[in-house]
Amino acid sequence: MMNQVAALIFDVDGTLAETEEAHRYAFNRAFSEAGLNWTWNQETYRKLLKVSGGKERILAFAPDASPELVAGLHNRKNQIYTKMVDSGQVSFRPGVESLISSARAQGLKLAVATTATRANVETLLGARKAFFHTIACAEDVRRKKPDPEVYALVLKRLDLPADKCLVLEDSVNGVTAATTIGLKVVVTPSLYTKGQDFSAAAAVLKDLSGITLAKLIELKG
Repeated sequence: MMNQVAALIFDVDGTLAETEEAHRYAFNRAFSEAGLNWTWNQETYRKLLKVSGGKERILAFAPDASPELVAGLHNRKNQIYTKMVDSGQVSFRPGVESLISSARAQGLKLAVATTATRANVETLLGARKAFFHTIACAEDVRRKKPDPEVYALVLKRLDLPADKCLVLEDSVNGVTAATTIGLKVVVTPSLYTKGQDFSAAAAVLKDLSGITLAKLIELKG
């Protein structure tokens, strides 16, 4: 069974780590510092997460915002988020570290397919960045999830067919992006994606704690 999978492809926000509350806090701090009376509560942010990309969410919330304002807010948000990660306020979800170690020991390639910014991804990964064969981020694609572009790019860089890879995701946008090009997906819903329609996924798990690599690959079917 193990030889049927040659690579694991991870989403980042909500999948590798429960990052979205940190992002929401950072957005609100950036808004406040800019003198804006915008506040994204959990309900508002849950709706905005249907839009992929931080700049895109700002525009979805405030369509008339200038490009300069959007870029400035997003840049400041990322600075605040980076400090939160560096101070240990964001950690990997249960079972993720163990799964990465097992995959490396078995000789599987590891990849990231996200439409988060490269700076945020590299901040979260830290030294673990070296474990990944390729990391595809927002800067690498024109269209964000649910468009499959980022997954197509990762497959090209891995030089592997879709049936030799398994994707770890947390959102319906991610599942749609991956399954559109034939990738199988195991979902671990996050705080903001619980209750979404994951019927296209191969399996849905609470998290990865206690899940061996062999079991995960078995779920791929």
